Amino acid sequence: MGYLILVINPGSTTTKLAVYNNEREKVSSSIEHNSQELQALGSIINQLSLRIKAVVDFLDKNNIKTTELSVIAARGGLLPSVKSGAYVVNEKMVKTLIQAPAGEHAANLGAVIAREIASPLGLKAYIYDAVAIDEMEEVAKFTGLSGVTRSSLVHNLNMRAAARETAVKDKVNYNQATYVIAHLGGGISIGLLKKGRMIDVVSDDEGPMSPERAGRIPALQMLGICLKNQEEKDVMQRKLRGQGGLVSHLNSNNAQEVEKRIQDGDMYAAKVYRAMAYQIAKGIGELVAAASGKVDKIILTGGMANSKMLTGWVKKRIVSFAPVTIIPGENEMRALAQGAFRVLTGQEKARQYK
Repeated sequence: MGYLILVINPGSTTTKLAVYNNEREKVSSSIEHNSQELQALGSIINQLSLRIKAVVDFLDKNNIKTTELSVIAARGGLLPSVKSGAYVVNEKMVKTLIQAPAGEHAANLGAVIAREIASPLGLKAYIYDAVAIDEMEEVAKFTGLSGVTRSSLVHNLNMRAAARETAVKDKVNYNQATYVIAHLGGGISIGLLKKGRMIDVVSDDEGPMSPERAGRIPALQMLGICLKNQEEKDVMQRKLRGQGGLVSHLNSNNAQEVEKRIQDGDMYAAKVYRAMAYQIAKGIGELVAAASGKVDKIILTGGMANSKMLTGWVKKRIVSFAPVTIIPGENEMRALAQGAFRVLTGQEKARQYK
């Protein structure tokens, strides 16, 4: 029996869409939105009508009727205290994402769009491996300041998909394996996945610098910068997330461009890029230590995992910890479709968001 699965993944300026027949992609598209138009709408939830129109136009263009769909799988947003896996998109979830108590994020729109399309059709909609999964062990949540708690904001969807792929390839039980997974993209995050639970993380603001993000900054220096320049919060956030990392050092967020500069003899670009690789390896080492050194495999994934230069430098530093496997690319659309398919076929049970 074939299931037709509509996959919806909203990004900051794009809406990625695909239709899968079971686990096989039938058609896909990444729709670019005008950034000025999005800014004019104000809050993210005000983009709802524009994003829904993008979905409807995508289906019409590809001659797919909504009545042919079996289910909708959407990117999960910033939901407080959810576990990994599938959740039914219900009214409580939609209200929570609209109110955005955990913060605004483009991914918050995924479930809302799915609900708007699915409800009139009597279809189920699911999110899978949301952004804000909370499975961290208690000891990992402490910081050195009372009242300040670490949170688990990492690239869950792609990281867990890479772990599942690795488990299948190695013929081991995903729910029994221990992996350290580094997602190497515009933002870099690292997770310790043990028996299917992400028990500790190095998030993109407390670990390696990345193409666009500053990563870990010495706290006293950061405090000094803020006090000296009297920076507004949003200005400082842009410096840390968007104008940090390679952008700050090299005025580019394009890893391929940076590598070309290195090949052309740019010594400073080489130093910065090597420093990023060093910091990635260092972050991986933190989580290997958190696992008491007992790691089955280290996985490098994300768009920058395509770089043999970067992964080569990282691998050289970490290969003594555990075997290293590289799964390039951001396979979020396939991961969403596969998650929904597992629910449809009874391999997993979807939770109700409460």
